[in-house]
Amino acid sequence: MMLIEETAIADAALPVDQFKAHLRLGSGFAEDDVQDEVLKSFLRAAIAAIEARTGKVLIERDFSWSLNGWRDTAGEVLPVAPIGSVDTVTMADASGTETVVDAAAYRLERDTQCPRLRPMGSCLPKVQTGGSVKIVFTAGMAADWGGLPADLGQAVLLLAAHYYEYRDETALGAGCMPFGVTSLIQRYRTVRFGAGVVQ
Repeated sequence: MMLIEETAIADAALPVDQFKAHLRLGSGFAEDDVQDEVLKSFLRAAIAAIEARTGKVLIERDFSWSLNGWRDTAGEVLPVAPIGSVDTVTMADASGTETVVDAAAYRLERDTQCPRLRPMGSCLPKVQTGGSVKIVFTAGMAADWGGLPADLGQAVLLLAAHYYEYRDETALGAGCMPFGVTSLIQRYRTVRFGAGVVQ
């Protein structure tokens, strides 16, 4: 399985001015934008970290997901949420010849935790031995920064500020995330059950 982000978050969608205000950076100077590229990189890093921790895509963009076979032919759980639309489903045989599946053969089952690609009939199209399937979809909680829930927006700013303040620090443990951020994103995390473990 391979998930690819086909389109990146546009620079214009990043809250650079809000981040500057959050950091209390000076304004009104001729070189106000001198740190903009650095600030954008920390915002992108914070968004990526929160998306990885929650399994939710914050700002809407396009993805493709390739897999070698369905895990469940009655409905394939998609790797991120929420899904806005499934654009195409393409089957490939062992030789790499591709066939686009008729959109009438499947439907998107919307869910904030586990959206699924469901068949209109009894099962999804058969994946040939040695073949693969690629699903192209659009995912995201909001089209732009202003549409995000306030707590997630605040979590991004807090984490980006943490990265900015400790950008030279190398002693922090792997996966370190400030408590304020973890508490803000907790309700968005996907709860997984399996092998006696609740996550």
